[in-house]
Amino acid sequence: MANVNVSFNASQQQLALLRLVNWGLKIGLILFATDLFGLTTPPVTLSYVLIFEACYVGFSYRFHRLSMNNNGLLFLTLLLDTLFWATWLYFTGGATNAFVSLLLLPIAISAITLPLWAPWCLTIVSTVFYSLMIVDITEQNSGSVMGHDMSQMNHVMQANQAMPASNSMDMGSHYLGMWFNFVISALVLTITVGFIAKRIRQKNAELHYLREAQLRQEKILALGTASAQMAHQLATPLATLRLLVDELSDSINDVEQTELISEMQQALNRCEVTLADLRLATESIREQKLIEQRVDKLVTMLTEQISLLMPEAQLNISIAPQVESHIVLTDMGLLPALMALIQNGVQASEDNQHSSQVDVNLSLSQPRELSIIIRDYGVGIATHLLHTLGSNMVKSPKGMGIAVLLSHTSFERLGGKLYLKPHSECGTEAIVTLPLSEQKTS
Repeated sequence: MANVNVSFNASQQQLALLRLVNWGLKIGLILFATDLFGLTTPPVTLSYVLIFEACYVGFSYRFHRLSMNNNGLLFLTLLLDTLFWATWLYFTGGATNAFVSLLLLPIAISAITLPLWAPWCLTIVSTVFYSLMIVDITEQNSGSVMGHDMSQMNHVMQANQAMPASNSMDMGSHYLGMWFNFVISALVLTITVGFIAKRIRQKNAELHYLREAQLRQEKILALGTASAQMAHQLATPLATLRLLVDELSDSINDVEQTELISEMQQALNRCEVTLADLRLATESIREQKLIEQRVDKLVTMLTEQISLLMPEAQLNISIAPQVESHIVLTDMGLLPALMALIQNGVQASEDNQHSSQVDVNLSLSQPRELSIIIRDYGVGIATHLLHTLGSNMVKSPKGMGIAVLLSHTSFERLGGKLYLKPHSECGTEAIVTLPLSEQKTS
């Protein structure tokens, strides 16, 4: 994002410099090239306009950062550029000015940098100004003809009779052709350049997303490698602890100590189940196996896992009837990803209300998309972390956000997404979307 801002800032600075060049071009043409290009000698009024434009150019260069990420302000500056160009053209020859095509410059810039509505608006404004100049120059020609005396008119008529067509008709056709050419050029810029610019912006957005996904996958690979090594190292100590706990349970008859050993066995069972699931998930991911699973069966498995590994959780699951018979493609990473979100919700609810309540709602967000909303009753997540959690490891008082990052990656691998947003009352909603299979069981 920082690179995008730097690039946009450089573009704004270049645009401000382009305004300075345009202003210098106008001054240079008036002072040194009026006769060369057949420009009309401008009145004093244009001097005041150029002075005002110089102030505008200086202001736009000094405060070019104001229009960063502000399409409305950028459009306003391009509209002012169009007005200044139209004013200069009007006072230096109007429609007969050889530089009238420079009215297309703001249209081209807006087509590249702004949404599609902006170049269309500038095209309409520029066409209106050019049409008014065409009408004005036509009226001037008509007035000059009407101002001739009768003898000069007779001379003109005799000369016109000797020509194949009248000059007035030729000039009228010429002005009409100029106007039509201007409109065609403006439309080509608006449609073609705007479409190309839109496609480029879409490609850049896709590349940015792929770049972030690649960085996220690299982090996940590093975490997965470390997790696999640690899991392998934990297997032997857990087996030793299991033997020791079994021996203690056979040799101790005290009730209190028996309860303690029972809690130890439950903790060991949880560790052993987690390690077994990790091995299965690793094998499934390595072989890229996807399993067709009914949504109601998935909910049943999730409830059993929560009851086994998080018996303290108060889970409220609601599933829409039309969702139960649908099928999702899953692997061994889906359940752990959902459980990690539920575990975070349980922890958040306990910290805020001393209650481990978590709501899970399953419904159809689209005809072919399953929506799983996991809502906790915690204090919520800081706003600046909502858009970062799940994409990167983030330092927070509760940890590094690794569980959310891993869950997000698991959902992406299945073609789904994860969104986090604050609930209207309290807590946070984790919204998981997963594509549904075309098949549907009865």
